[in-house]
Amino acid sequence: MILHEKIATQLPSWRERYKTLAKEHADVVVAQVTVGQVVGGMRDIKSLVTDISYVDPATGIKFRGMAIPEVLKALPKPRGAKMPYVGGLYYLLMVGEVPTKAQAEEVEADWAKRADVPDYVYKMLKSMPKETHPMTLFSQAVLALQNGSVFAKKYHEGMKKDVYWEAALEDSMDLTAKLPVIAAFIYRMKYFGETKKPKYNARQDYGMNFARMMGVADVKGYAELARLYFILHSDHESGNVSAHTMHLVGSALSDPYYAFSASLNGLAGPLHGLANQECLGWLMDVHKQFGGVPSREELYKFAWDTLNSGKVIPGYGHAVLRVPDPRYMAQMNFAKARFPEDELLRLADLVFDVVPAVLKEQGKAKNPAPNVDAISGTLQYYYGVRDFDFYTVLFGVGRALGVTPNYVWARALGQPIERPKSLSTAMLEDVVAKAAA
Repeated sequence: MILHEKIATQLPSWRERYKTLAKEHADVVVAQVTVGQVVGGMRDIKSLVTDISYVDPATGIKFRGMAIPEVLKALPKPRGAKMPYVGGLYYLLMVGEVPTKAQAEEVEADWAKRADVPDYVYKMLKSMPKETHPMTLFSQAVLALQNGSVFAKKYHEGMKKDVYWEAALEDSMDLTAKLPVIAAFIYRMKYFGETKKPKYNARQDYGMNFARMMGVADVKGYAELARLYFILHSDHESGNVSAHTMHLVGSALSDPYYAFSASLNGLAGPLHGLANQECLGWLMDVHKQFGGVPSREELYKFAWDTLNSGKVIPGYGHAVLRVPDPRYMAQMNFAKARFPEDELLRLADLVFDVVPAVLKEQGKAKNPAPNVDAISGTLQYYYGVRDFDFYTVLFGVGRALGVTPNYVWARALGQPIERPKSLSTAMLEDVVAKAAA
């Protein structure tokens, strides 16, 4: 496997760097922690290590040091496509190098060999109540796949610590190969009553396979969106809920299936993966209220009315970024190039023009620019994927592409089990009293 070969070549130097930090510089202070951070969800506490991605407040997410526009330009693309191979992005995240077209296609071919989903997974999904949420189905399917974990099997056979990463890589490749198949099956079963097993075509790439298995009308157009969507949603450094959950559970040496199922359960939360559907719902409510796209003045007043009523405008503001989310801009540019006259898109563009100014005037938002969720649902809606509660499943397919490389490298570098120390409220109050004395 090309990813195995490349990681194995890099590992000696990476392990030496990690060992040096742990043994020779363990006492160097990285950051001070405040009471506000302790009681405020550990916001901005620098306590995780990842080389897969980093969120720069001024330029947005960087995958292996590359900004999104650079990634979309540099990665190889299928013939006739504008968006890159998803396999190329996976190579970049795993290896830290931009792949050649042949290397990206090798990852794609490896996925095709691993894409078959066991029959018992389909049987389990079909046995669930019809009203079961698609994220519950998705998480359960991932957990069901744990039965085939290479990592779990080899660990119980006495696998040596320095080769944990090899078994982790095998599981990661198997898992990511099967996710689009499982997601498409859940979509067709839940919303269309179809239970035919999807077929992965080895002659098609990851994005095209997903679009075809989903059964959308514009397969080529949706394949382009799938490539872009999965790339943009792959990783967002290690502190967000889904990525951190994968890291935390994996640190106990739970295999990638256990860890990613837990990650999906975090992603399902309203404050994390559900944001995209809330943003689209708000846009549709505005569109319905005005019977179309309102004027700039009408939207300006409506935005103020919304804020004055105590409600929020979803999709605007970000904990880290201080600029419009490059993931938002990439999707907006994608949409404007393909369906500029779509009314929801025109409304989203108008919101982008009006809402940041309103939020600045209000003065409460540190960063009033749009985040990725402000537009992602609108694109899915255009291509006919209009079941809002499925959107987080799409997010989950993409997120696996980022958290599994983090898992592999955590095992490769021997990162320890995560175990932060807790304090009682009385202890914190005592800290405050001593500081004030």
